[in-house]
Order: sequence, then structure tokens, then C-alpha cells
Amino acid sequence: MNFASVRIITDDVDRLVAFYEKILGVSAERPAPVFAEFVVPSCSLAIGHTQTAQLFGADSVVGANNRTVIIEFLVDDVEAEYVRLKPFVEHWVKEPTTMPWGNRSMLFRDPDGNLVNLFEPVTEDAIKRFKGRQ
Repeated sequence: MNFASVRIITDDVDRLVAFYEKILGVSAERPAPVFAEFVVPSCSLAIGHTQTAQLFGADSVVGANNRTVIIEFLVDDVEAEYVRLKPFVEHWVKEPTTMPWGNRSMLFRDPDGNLVNLFEPVTEDAIKRFKGRQ
């Protein structure tokens, strides 16, 4: 089994697509107006409109209502990403900080309030855990 994607449900697909295009530096694939997908080497980040939620079952998902998941991206240089994104990100949760498990992380919220973490392994143990993933 391979992890394939994470999907964010939103009322404003265009707004989140524009945000993640800036964050990821890649263009979204848009097979339908209510759906977009960012395909990166490790997996995909999909964005679906709340209109698509009914396809998964009544009341199964609610857009812009998540406070339990962190969307994480492994980057080469957290400090450089912080400088690049600082003018664009509106809601910072944590500026670059070294976490107890050895990753240098910065956390912010996307326009729907979803928590995003860009991180870089910086300790020897963390670097070993992520060897080959960058």
C-alpha cells in the first residue's frame, strides 16, 4: 500500500489553489472546476469544493473546519522558505524553531485555517530518519 494523497475540502478552490501554488512552487492540475491536485514526488495534495463532499456521504466532511491535522512538507532549507513565504503567509503559528525530535519547523495556516508545517531535519538522528526522502 502506498500513501497517495491528502484532500482538503473548501468553499473556495481557486483561493486555496493560488495559495498552495505559491507555497509549493508548482501549478495545480485542474481536471474539473471543483477539483485541483498538486502532484509532487512523494504524494499529491488535492483540493475539492464542498460541492464534492456529498459524493463521500452526507455530512462526511466540512470545509474549513479542521483543527486536528497538520499538512507537512519536507524542505531543504526552512530559513530560506521562511524568508520566501513571510510576505505571503498571513497567519503564522510558529516561526522557524527546532523541535525536540530534531526537525527545524515553521507552522502557518492556509486561507481556510488548515495548519501547514514546512520542516527540515537538522539533528543527526532526524537526518538519518529522512535520508533519501528529499
